[in-house]
Amino acid sequence: MSLIDERRHQMFPVLAPAQIATMRRFASGPERRFEPGAHVFDVGDVGAPTWLILAGSLRIVRRDGLGREKPITEQGAGQFTGEVSQLAGRPSLAAATAGPEGCTAVPLDAAHLRALAIGSAEVGEVLMRALILRRVGLIEGGAAGSVLVGRPGEASLVAIEGLLSRNGYPYAMLDAAGDEEGRELVQRLGIGPEELPLLICPTGRVLKRPGLAEAATCLGMLPTLDPARVYDVAVVGAGPAGLATAVYAASEGLAVLVLDRHAIGGQAGASARIENYLGFPTGISGQALAGRAYNQAQKFGAELAIPLAAMRLEAEETDGAPQRLRLSDGTSVQARTVVVATGARYRRPDIPNLADFEGSGIAYWASPVEARLCAGEDVVLVGGGNSAGQAVSFLAPKVSRLHLVIRGEGLEASMSRYLIDRIAALPNVELHTRTEIAALEGDPAQGLEAVTLRARQDGATQRLAVRHLFLFIGADPNADWLGGTVTVDRQGFVLTGDGVRPGNLPLETSRRGVFAIGDVRAGSTKRVAAAVGEGAAVVAQIHAALARDAAATPAA
Repeated sequence: MSLIDERRHQMFPVLAPAQIATMRRFASGPERRFEPGAHVFDVGDVGAPTWLILAGSLRIVRRDGLGREKPITEQGAGQFTGEVSQLAGRPSLAAATAGPEGCTAVPLDAAHLRALAIGSAEVGEVLMRALILRRVGLIEGGAAGSVLVGRPGEASLVAIEGLLSRNGYPYAMLDAAGDEEGRELVQRLGIGPEELPLLICPTGRVLKRPGLAEAATCLGMLPTLDPARVYDVAVVGAGPAGLATAVYAASEGLAVLVLDRHAIGGQAGASARIENYLGFPTGISGQALAGRAYNQAQKFGAELAIPLAAMRLEAEETDGAPQRLRLSDGTSVQARTVVVATGARYRRPDIPNLADFEGSGIAYWASPVEARLCAGEDVVLVGGGNSAGQAVSFLAPKVSRLHLVIRGEGLEASMSRYLIDRIAALPNVELHTRTEIAALEGDPAQGLEAVTLRARQDGATQRLAVRHLFLFIGADPNADWLGGTVTVDRQGFVLTGDGVRPGNLPLETSRRGVFAIGDVRAGSTKRVAAAVGEGAAVVAQIHAALARDAAATPAA
């Protein structure tokens, strides 16, 4: 049974008369009459409102970049259109035409829709559940969103897949060589191998071998930022810490901008299952946790620009002046305060040709994309921490054999007991202790072909014919982009509190108005729950900093 069939009553609820009256109070315009067959909105329309149907009906369809169309539902009086794109005014992923009797409806634009979600607890709950489930339905149901065409496992294709999947955008995949439809499409468009992968956007626009920024722009993932606007807080990093800041700050009325160079969730977003997070006794995937937080942040009006990186924090000008961030697209943004939540970057072992296979056989996370690529094969995974243990538990049931490689004598020193016991019960996991990676083999254009292991005691080697190597060997602070504008410790973690500057707020750095939270902060507890806690705690300190700056500014 599909999600639409199983949860149709929640995806497409019929509001009671009192709920309809509540929703009408938040309308952004007068009611409109659409004649039978009239187009109400189309795939790719930017800022398409949510329509509350008062009479008649709307036929809702999904359509992908190749023009393949599939009906979703027909909605009648008391129902409303839209999915989570409507919360931020992003391009529509569905289309609607008026039914045979026409349709009368009232619009709610993004701002009024968010006001409804916040202003009415009862209707807001029904609304948010429906919008989220509809996005999930688009992801699972096919014939919606973008179409990717390329060679499975190729680095550029995997990168775009990661962008779409980790940010919750629907897409379909076609093998340029293995699928008949993929081969025919490449031939019809006259595409050469050097031009792959293709991204066919929902509007039908074709991008040849696009970068992530180009792909995101085509898909409408990035908002247009006004360089003259001054936000109350700019959050750099959309991991658990940064998303927590966004949710709490936006819910308290602050103007919030969130930036991230890759995707929501950070390293936690790539975790297959987090089982020690409070309130989820059966566990939750990092992507699911991040997705919920992302939707909460949108509900409260936070502006999220992903993938868009902060490249540097400009040198401080004068006391009370806004902080300025230079961005990867060459523009800049201003904010009264900045929260550094950039976490940590994956540590890379010292192997000469490692970079040749990154994204083409080597991965630093284990998402469903990677699991699909290595299904039924032998794989190697390096690492002895909890993140490695979670990845082993996720991958082992999907692969033929998993070689777990650690430098130490056992897992007890660095992994939680429940994960050690779980790994011990997996029949296809082979543990290699006191071992390291000695060499990688393969053609960078074709991908990884073999990994050589070396015993640390006697130097004995073992060659494994594998196409996939997962590295979970820790991370270093992702603070280089700050360029010396704040004080860091010897390892590069950002220092905060009164000790780094007298009179500082607890999470404030050596630069007034700039805060650091989560894994990038010196002394932080490297746990998802701790990062979320710091993301919540910093909001009170942001209010204090804004009040301090206001008090220090002379009256006009």
